[in-house]
Amino acid sequence: MLFDPKHERYLGRLEADLHRAQTPTPKLMSDVTAQACVSFTAHNSRAELIIKRLIGAGAWTDAALALIAFELPQWKLRRLLYEDGEWHCSLSRQPQLPIELDAVAEGSHCALPLAVLIALLHARRDHAGRESGATGASSASTRGGYSVCCDNFA
Repeated sequence: MLFDPKHERYLGRLEADLHRAQTPTPKLMSDVTAQACVSFTAHNSRAELIIKRLIGAGAWTDAALALIAFELPQWKLRRLLYEDGEWHCSLSRQPQLPIELDAVAEGSHCALPLAVLIALLHARRDHAGRESGATGASSASTRGGYSVCCDNFA
């Protein structure tokens, strides 16, 4: 996916909608899948059926986690924390790294599924930026190992 400023605006608006919402709704989930989950439609209808069943059952957190699994399978749930009346969700590409060294996508909200969806949006932005090279970060892939900067800045 190439970097698209218009798509960034849509994601920003969608994130604002998620922050304003008190609870998840089928409309919000539909908006997330339509605007942020670009490869979700490329999956077979089985994935869509799973998400619809979870939404129909009111399993909002499971539906949000399933969206991450289908849309960004390289991202893993790193941490869920409830503090001061708010849920904090962290997603990571390399959860085996110490948290200080890891680049995480985070979301927070008073409703757990919305915190997970906000983290999904942040991971989506990071994923799109890395694919386009817009972040300036190295695109070297790691295969289960650790990435460490070995430059001598002395």
